[in-house]
Amino acid sequence: MKRYILTISICLISFFAKAQLGYNYAQYDAGLGIALNYAYTDADTRKATPAVHLNFTYNHTPFLNYIAEVQLGRLAGGDSVNTLSGRQFRNNYTAATFRAQIQAGELLDYSRNVVFNALKNFYVSGGLGVIYNNMDVINRTSLYIPDYTATGRNTSTELFIPIKAGYEFKIFNSYDEPSVKIDLGYQYNYVLGDQLDGIKAGNHKDLYTQFVIGFKFAVGGHTSYRKSISRE
Repeated sequence: MKRYILTISICLISFFAKAQLGYNYAQYDAGLGIALNYAYTDADTRKATPAVHLNFTYNHTPFLNYIAEVQLGRLAGGDSVNTLSGRQFRNNYTAATFRAQIQAGELLDYSRNVVFNALKNFYVSGGLGVIYNNMDVINRTSLYIPDYTATGRNTSTELFIPIKAGYEFKIFNSYDEPSVKIDLGYQYNYVLGDQLDGIKAGNHKDLYTQFVIGFKFAVGGHTSYRKSISRE
């Protein structure tokens, strides 16, 4: 009798363990990424510049995420010789952001629907950030306008609003859990100030955009979702 009970128990445990395949996920991810920046400021021309990102993610669900991130990068623009204003800058910046992110899978019933299953990893996110600006190249004078000099600061700290959209490719391990994620995104950063380029001019705030590729790795806190993460 004990043998039968043991056999049934093992079968039930195996059944429920198998049933959970595809439902489990890690609540915490650690990640890194690279970005291509473009600054839209009081300088007359724009340049592509690099940045690196380090982030930590709390996954409330596989499709609802809270992300804390640090950026180290460069912003640049302008031309002191070939533009009328002469404005030119290079900003070696450090930024920190916190964003809430929702993916389509949180809202869609992607079971038995090929299109929704493909769309479920699209996301939008938004939050708040702070950027520390440090100009290591700056020109506020013009070669062509006598006595023209713009105002501005070589260092400053400003708040900004990051808004991001993209797609997260999930790579599943042998237990059908998303263990590695590849993020392709576009981020729009609206700065609540006018010192991103160290130059104060005009009536518009500064902003910078980013094309981002990132990698996230599951680091623990496993739990279950209400439906299969990969598909049903």
